[in-house]
Amino acid sequence: MQEFDKLWNYWKPEETEKLFRALLMNENKLQDKNYHWQLLTQLARTQSLQRKFDEAHLILDEVALKNSEDLPIVTIRYCLERGRTYNSNNEQEKAIPLFEQALKIAEEMKEENYAVDAAHMLGIATKDETSLNWNLYAMNLAEKAKDEKAQKWLGALYNNIGWTYFDMKDYEKAKAVFDKSLEFFLVNGSAVQQRIARWSIAKMNRFLGLHHLAMKELHELENESIAEPDAYIFEELGELYLLENNEAQYNYYFHEAYKLLSVDGWMLANESQRLERIHQLAIKKG
Repeated sequence: MQEFDKLWNYWKPEETEKLFRALLMNENKLQDKNYHWQLLTQLARTQSLQRKFDEAHLILDEVALKNSEDLPIVTIRYCLERGRTYNSNNEQEKAIPLFEQALKIAEEMKEENYAVDAAHMLGIATKDETSLNWNLYAMNLAEKAKDEKAQKWLGALYNNIGWTYFDMKDYEKAKAVFDKSLEFFLVNGSAVQQRIARWSIAKMNRFLGLHHLAMKELHELENESIAEPDAYIFEELGELYLLENNEAQYNYYFHEAYKLLSVDGWMLANESQRLERIHQLAIKKG
């Protein structure tokens, strides 16, 4: 990995973009083409995470134009970021071949971290059994890896596998994998990652009919995140109070969720029906 990889804050890509653009002003560093072009792939990623897909593609076009030398890591990272940009813009048919190419090169080079990344992205870009198989393949790579960076993918992979089981309506298996995700993040993850794992378990408990356990966990999460409110916690509490037909409470929580989610670019682009449902449930009747 390059030194700039340590600057990543995936939750705040606009801040990371500023850091990467500052590095692009360092002419001495940019004499190293391997460094320069890898940095450009990551600058492109800051754009795609902000849903600036045209800007991301323009940066990647520059990498594609200049990368005529034998720089396999640049090629792997180019394929990953071009694929991620397509995938985030719901162009999976263009993304999948790029992830497959990245995986092939990474495995040939014995680059465990990038191989796991590519396989995990194939799990995201595909659906149902194919998605599950790719996620399990990525998990197997990570569990056998000697590279610590590759091993650190396990928490995200457990999360992705859990949601694949959820989409398949196998809530028991989903919860079991989310339990593994939480166990991993309690040792290796951030407070945000731990909170997401706990929220995921609570949601599975709702689908399994264990409403009291879900309610208890979500109110604990709500209290812990007062300084930084979480729309998804509010939404899930709204769903639980809706099951109880507690109109005052579900109005409140769906209202709080809608305030935050209505300005979320990803939600507006990908979950408009879900957002409208939240809006309708937030409206007081009578």
